[in-house]
Amino acid sequence: EGYMEWLELAASFTVQSIRNWQYSTNSIHYLLSLWGRLVAAVPYVRPETGAQGHVQHLEKQVLLVVETYIDSMLGSVEAVLRSDGALENPLEDEGSLKEQMDRLPVICRFQYGPVAQMILAKFDPLLAQYQDLMGRMGTSPTSSAPADIQQQMAIIEGQMTWLTYMVGAIVGGHSWSSAHMGEGEETIDASLSRRALQLAQGVDYRLTSSNGAGRADPQLELALLFYFQNFRRVYMFMWDQMSAGSNSGTTGDSLSVGMIVAKLDSAPSTKQKIYQRMFEHLGMGDHTVVANIIVTKMGNNLKFWPEEQEIVGKTLELLHDMAGGYSSSKLLLTLDTVRFLAMHHTEDQFPFLAIPGNVRHRTTFHATLTRLLLSPNGEEKLGINFDQFMEPIVATLTKLRTLSPQELRSENCRRPLIGVFRDLRGITASLHNRKTYSALFDILHPNHLPLLAKVADVWYDQTDVVISLLRFLHEFCHNKANRVNFDQSSPNGILLFRCTSEVVCAYGRRLMATPQPPPGDPGIYKKRYKGLSLSLHVLNSALGGNYVCFGVFELYNDKAL
Repeated sequence: EGYMEWLELAASFTVQSIRNWQYSTNSIHYLLSLWGRLVAAVPYVRPETGAQGHVQHLEKQVLLVVETYIDSMLGSVEAVLRSDGALENPLEDEGSLKEQMDRLPVICRFQYGPVAQMILAKFDPLLAQYQDLMGRMGTSPTSSAPADIQQQMAIIEGQMTWLTYMVGAIVGGHSWSSAHMGEGEETIDASLSRRALQLAQGVDYRLTSSNGAGRADPQLELALLFYFQNFRRVYMFMWDQMSAGSNSGTTGDSLSVGMIVAKLDSAPSTKQKIYQRMFEHLGMGDHTVVANIIVTKMGNNLKFWPEEQEIVGKTLELLHDMAGGYSSSKLLLTLDTVRFLAMHHTEDQFPFLAIPGNVRHRTTFHATLTRLLLSPNGEEKLGINFDQFMEPIVATLTKLRTLSPQELRSENCRRPLIGVFRDLRGITASLHNRKTYSALFDILHPNHLPLLAKVADVWYDQTDVVISLLRFLHEFCHNKANRVNFDQSSPNGILLFRCTSEVVCAYGRRLMATPQPPPGDPGIYKKRYKGLSLSLHVLNSALGGNYVCFGVFELYNDKAL
């Protein structure tokens, strides 16, 4: 009793709060959470209690709330632009945006058909306007356009950003549980996904045809990555099954989805049927074509957005997640873009590697490529072996090891040293067995390992260089999965420990000779304790690695221990 009236009041309050988003940005996700809980309780409503009318009333109010949310968020774009900095952009509040997107799928999927129609009714005209504007601007950057065109472009891109986030969140809310799987929902997912992928293709075409000059708003790029991540999570776990019997390449000359499924069992599972219907309704080709669109976009992000650390970071995170999935990693190996990445992982082709702020991303980049290269049939499918993959890094190490200590300490060597240690750390992190680890050890020993102690000796007081070195060394001497396992007659375990000892001792001697920073120095951790801590981690891994008999050192009067 009183539930209907309360529901109307709650809906009215929610609608008013969302319309006044500038005052309630941090509260909107709480309101969405309330409606999510109301919707989540619907399956437990028993018709015989006379509460069926309540459900119909809830459906009506949910549609009102969702429509208000969509309209208000799209309207916020123009309001923020016209406020000239007086209003904060809700898209820039990452925490609040994530909270809202987490809660949106439950509400939207409650009335998925009508909600999808609302989104498509907004998306289609905006996409048409955006494509028209991009066509008129050609290869010239947005900043060179007249002021009114720039403003129009900013408004449309902002609104497309909101819609892309919403589509990504809703598609990512697809449940493979039979208890929650709605009939025909995959075709609605396909309708929404088609728009997001067409937008990605349009943005990417302008970016590549203008050689990076015609870039979209960074927020729109982040929204597309958010969509890709959600699409990957829901629709990429079965790609190896869909590829069964397919010898498709990367250009779309692959078998149709129907033909691939026909090659599977005579009675496909429910999931396979849903998967098939989704890609048929998508109408852009099979899963290989869709994967190629996504990965090509990611490759161009790395090429044309070098200074945008967030875009580079999220792109590499997505690539790493795709490489970590069994089915998606097999599919990645067939794509031209991935083959290009593996063959040209240098600063010349991917300028983001040369940006000092992206040094952490170098580790992720090389870890992902190494993982793909060393996966089953990876070298064969990518057309490159491990030694060839290592050639750019070995070339850098060769140049550095020929330098005298004075030349090595020059500022010109700082960035190459940090870069090569970050790259090597990423590569080493993806070595999980004896064969692959031995391949790297044979490349580095005996020519390049002595460089490590030399760097520790001359760069001991420069945190960025020495931390990169110690992090690589810690990974290199860490015997995870018993990968550091040489033959009984091999001296490599002793040589590895000796190299580790030389680096730690060189750094330790220099550090001990350096005056202690004054008490209260805010940088004391970075200057002193961080390096000490990593050195102890290195020693712990080396001493506990179980790949060297320490009695040998005393027997031969070797001071390494």
